[in-house]
Amino acid sequence: MIQRYTRPAMRRIWGEDNKYRQWLEVELAASEALADMGDVPVEAARLLRAHAGFTVERIQAIEAEVKHDVIAFTTAVAETMKAAGHAEASRWLHYGLTSNDVVDTAQALQIAQASTLISTGLAGLLEALRTLAFAHRDTVEIGRTHGIHAEPVTFGLKAALWFDELRRNAARFDRAADEMRTGKISGAVGTFAHLDPEAEERICARIGLRAAPISSQVLSRDLHAHYTAVLALIAATCEKIALEVRHLQRTEVREAEEPFAAGQKGSSAMPHKRNPVTCEQICGLARLIRSNVQAAYENIALWHERDISHSSVERVILPDSTILTDYLLAKTTWLVSGMVVDATRMQQNVDLTRGLVFSGQLLLDLAAAGMLRETAYRVVQGHAMRCWKEGGDFRAAIEADPDIRAHLAPDQIAKAFALDRQLRNVGKIFDRVFGNTSD
Repeated sequence: MIQRYTRPAMRRIWGEDNKYRQWLEVELAASEALADMGDVPVEAARLLRAHAGFTVERIQAIEAEVKHDVIAFTTAVAETMKAAGHAEASRWLHYGLTSNDVVDTAQALQIAQASTLISTGLAGLLEALRTLAFAHRDTVEIGRTHGIHAEPVTFGLKAALWFDELRRNAARFDRAADEMRTGKISGAVGTFAHLDPEAEERICARIGLRAAPISSQVLSRDLHAHYTAVLALIAATCEKIALEVRHLQRTEVREAEEPFAAGQKGSSAMPHKRNPVTCEQICGLARLIRSNVQAAYENIALWHERDISHSSVERVILPDSTILTDYLLAKTTWLVSGMVVDATRMQQNVDLTRGLVFSGQLLLDLAAAGMLRETAYRVVQGHAMRCWKEGGDFRAAIEADPDIRAHLAPDQIAKAFALDRQLRNVGKIFDRVFGNTSD
C-alpha cells in the first residue's frame, strides 16, 4: 500500500481493522439472515451480534500458525464469544459459508466505502474546473497543435474541455462503482450446495449489496478490472490537466503555473527556480494507476472455479488504485483552484507571430471572394513562410499585396484578423457544456 499518498479517511478503509470489521459484518448478516429463514437459532444470531469481536493482533498471531487468514479470523472471533460466556453460539458463525463468500463480499463493502470518497473528490474537481472555465471564458490564448501556434482559443475553453471529460469519467465511475456493489454467498464452487440462493439475496440485501446472478467460488473479475480501468481514466484526465500546466509554465511560455507557496524553494542549487513539481507528481502517479489495469485484466482468467493468483494482486492494486485516485483528485483540485493564470502573457503570445495565426481565416475569405483555393493557399503560405523565416509582420505583408487587395477591401482584410470573429462561438460552446449560460 502506498502510505505516503494515503489520506486519513482512505487509510482507514484499507486498514487491517476495517477489513476485518467488514468480514465480521458479512458473517453477522449471514447469521441474522439465516436466523430469519429458520436455519440458525435466533438467539445465536443475537448473541453473535452482541458479543462477536476480534483484535488484529490475535488474528495475525493465529494466522502465523494456521497459514489461513479466514480461519484465523473465525478462530479469533470464536475466542471472543467464549470469553463472553457464549461459546455455544459460535457454532453458528460462518455457517454454510466458504472463505470467499466472506472475503469477496466484504471487499465489495470496502470498495463501496472508497468509492464514496472518490465520488466526493470528483465533485470537488468538477466544481473547481467549472469555476476556472467561467473565470477565463474570454481570456484569449493561442491554441497549439503539435506544440506550434495554431489559432486563437480562450483559456476558459481549455478548462471547459477538461470539465466535460471529467464529467464523463464521473458518470463512468458511478456505473463502475455501482457494479461493484455485488456480493456472493454461493459456496465453494458457486452451486449453493449448503445454502439456497434466497439466503444469498437476503444476506447481501442486509449489507446494501446485490447478489451476483451467478458466481464460482469468487465474483467474476471483469467487475474489478472495469472498476480499475475507470480509475485509470480518471487519473489520465488529471494527468492531462497537469501536463498542460507543465507546458504553460515553461519559461518560454509562462501563461499559467501551479501555486508556489511563500517560503517554497524550487531548487537546491538555483534560487530562481519555480518548478511544476506537483504537476509532475500527478503525471507520474497516473502512470502507476494505469499499470495496475493490466494486472486487473490478467486477474479475470482463473483456473476452473477459482485459484488464488488474483488474491495477492488485489491486495495491492485495489488499495493502491483507490488511494492514488483519491490523492490525485485532491492534488488536481488544489492545482486548478490555485492556478496562476497570466492573461497578459497569453495575449502577448497570441501576438508573438504578428498575425500568422489568422492565415486560415484569410485563406477562407480569399476563396469566398473568388480566388481559387489552390492559388489562395499558395499566396498566403508564401507570405507566412517569409514572415516565419524573417520575422516580418504578416498582416502588413498581406495588406501590401496587390493580388490580395484585388479580392479583399481593407475592412475585409481587417475582419480576417479580428479576434472576436475567431471566438464568436465561445458562448455557444459554453452553453453546450454547461447548459444555458446567458445569465
